[in-house]
Amino acid sequence: MDTHKLWMVLGMSFTATFSSTASAEVTKQQVVEHYADLAHAVYSDALITAKRLQGSIDTFLASPSKSGLEKVKNEWRASRVPYQQSEVFRFGNPVVDEWEGQLNAWPLDEGLIDYVSSDYQYELGNEGATANIVANEKIKVGNNSIDASELNAELLVKLNELGGSEANVASGYHAIEFLLWGQDLNGTQSGAGNRPYTDFIVGKGCTNGHCDRRSQYLKAAADLLVNDLTWMEGQWSANSKNNYRQTLLNESAEKGLRRILFGMGSLSLGELAGERMKVALEANSTEDEHDCFSDNTHYSHYYNEKGIYNVYTGTYLRVDGSTLRGASIASLVAQTNQQAERQIKTDFDNALSEVHKLVDSAEKDNQHFDQLIAANNKRGHKIVNGAIVALVNQTASIERAASIIGITDLNPDTADHDF
Repeated sequence: MDTHKLWMVLGMSFTATFSSTASAEVTKQQVVEHYADLAHAVYSDALITAKRLQGSIDTFLASPSKSGLEKVKNEWRASRVPYQQSEVFRFGNPVVDEWEGQLNAWPLDEGLIDYVSSDYQYELGNEGATANIVANEKIKVGNNSIDASELNAELLVKLNELGGSEANVASGYHAIEFLLWGQDLNGTQSGAGNRPYTDFIVGKGCTNGHCDRRSQYLKAAADLLVNDLTWMEGQWSANSKNNYRQTLLNESAEKGLRRILFGMGSLSLGELAGERMKVALEANSTEDEHDCFSDNTHYSHYYNEKGIYNVYTGTYLRVDGSTLRGASIASLVAQTNQQAERQIKTDFDNALSEVHKLVDSAEKDNQHFDQLIAANNKRGHKIVNGAIVALVNQTASIERAASIIGITDLNPDTADHDF
């Protein structure tokens, strides 16, 4: 069983046995402190799995093979498990929100990075959409002229949002994903990207040209990912001084709780239900699929929801199999109104279950997210809409929980979507 699938089984098992009302009485400050502990644990795991991905890439590039590329892909999938659970910390904490674009920005115009099909459709007006960094040592977009002869982490940072376009994503998980899988040319039919391992053979046997630079790009992207996660792990560490954790804990507990609840609600509503599901469904657009090259979107959506669930319940299943538990929003709500907490928990359980149906569809029925959103797939639309409705209801329960513990006018970000 793949590592990320094993964590899925363990996580679902733990969810079924958790009882928030059994928690000992806690204070608001304890909840904020445990939230910081959760963040540190999740980012630590994201760093651990990113280093494994980095190591697998180094091994693969030293001697490219078909089996070696599959191993790297599996490590990429595994690295998404903790990272997607970290996104619940994004919206309420500027230190995360201002940083995350370098790691998880999407959708991207992949023609910026490497070769694409002749019928490639890119964002209109994006001059960098066909720059093909891998093939060109000098990049010129508008008035910008960049020396790309040496592909390293520093260069990738400069190339992000080249020419002012958010679609010019040069680094992060999705840039790595594209380099590993290539374009998914199957539309709403079955199948993911299918890049040959020979795209990374330097010298005789290289396919599609520039294999040396493609290899350099992949290594640079992995190095930057590890560097970025190392920095963010340090921002939440209890062993560091003058970091974001210290700033958060020096604020009032009420302000900390507002950050926590706003982050949960904004990921649940505007981002996951809206940007990551509703947009793709209404447009029947595979270009708006989150993990569009690998067809891993079902897991990314599930682990986003699991991250919200983690923060509400104060629990997190670590990559080593241990579980972190502590003071939670659920405990605070139960101390005031146990009946309301049971009802709120039911909405969280339902949201987790409904989003998990995306996983069931992919793993059991071989119907991935890009197939579910196809214009004529009524069953698929029902599954995705069921997840959206459950997330909207969960957000209402987040607002209810906030009100019960004294945090009013929460107003989670809708990302301008109507639900």
